Amino acid sequence: MYIGEVAQKTGLSIKAIRLYEERGLITLPPRKGRYRYYNSSHVEILNLIKEAKSLGSTLSQLEAVIVYDNGEVDWSKIEAFLIKLKCQLTLQAGILQERIERVDACLSAINSCPAILDSAPKGRD
Repeated sequence: MYIGEVAQKTGLSIKAIRLYEERGLITLPPRKGRYRYYNSSHVEILNLIKEAKSLGSTLSQLEAVIVYDNGEVDWSKIEAFLIKLKCQLTLQAGILQERIERVDACLSAINSCPAILDSAPKGRD
């Protein structure tokens, strides 16, 4: 498939796809005449890149993870990266949950104090 079709299938811009080629994140596709011709493995990696970026990964991180051996992706390296990313996101979720609980505790303290609720707010007279 040509780059326009790949862009449609992945939701990436042609400019982004070419950038990923330049940075070595996808292998250079063979040419059919004057045009590059992409296959399903290119689409898989591009979708992976798009998803990883949406989860907060940088292109620099992905360059260290998406490694090719004789034109084939080392999926075990990508799997290890995704497991590590999941752990980081789980940790962040725990931190956010603790913050939410602290906000809830503050709200509860405010709501359980009748003197504050019965008086006019300071500075709004």
